Amino acid sequence: MQSALVVLGHPNPQSFSHALGEAYAAGLTRAGLEVRFLRLCDLVFDPVLHAGFGREQPLEPDLQAARVQIETASLVAWFFPTWWAGPPALVKGFIERTFLPGWAFRYGPPEGAPRYRAGSSLPVPLLSGRDARVVTSMDSPGWWYRLWHRRALHAAFVNATLRFCGFKVRCTTFFKLRESSEERRRRALTELEVLTERPSRSQGAR
Repeated sequence: MQSALVVLGHPNPQSFSHALGEAYAAGLTRAGLEVRFLRLCDLVFDPVLHAGFGREQPLEPDLQAARVQIETASLVAWFFPTWWAGPPALVKGFIERTFLPGWAFRYGPPEGAPRYRAGSSLPVPLLSGRDARVVTSMDSPGWWYRLWHRRALHAAFVNATLRFCGFKVRCTTFFKLRESSEERRRRALTELEVLTERPSRSQGAR
């Protein structure tokens, strides 16, 4: 059975982001996927990469377990709000601590390719063969996000993080959330519940 991992990235478990994730998970379950949750607000870890990439910082048990969940998932779905044109600090800290060189990507020529000139290296994704969906909400209207913020979250989190590491990504964005009525929020939950999808490729643990 293909499996999905729903990552809930809002620090408040009563948030609309969590409700969207739970609605999406219900639809996936009905579609026949095995669904697990990863609630980042429940994890115990230091979100600060203290020495950058200069030295190893051992992973806490919760982060080790989270890596296994990502490795064994066919689909990883991320749910969080967009704050300051980016993900919450909780999500950013989780990414910086877990998506490290040697696990999420490496630098060097692809396997089997001829070596490049000395000193050159290319990023090689290590999490390829998995699908991802990013569901985020923001108070800004869509035109403002595109023109003023230049789709900053999608550039950084979708392109420079998930796709960089090999995921095939689909996105769903809810704009003007602050102005949304209860009816509009109910429609959004329904939309996520029927947004069922099967991973486009089959894979196992990497």
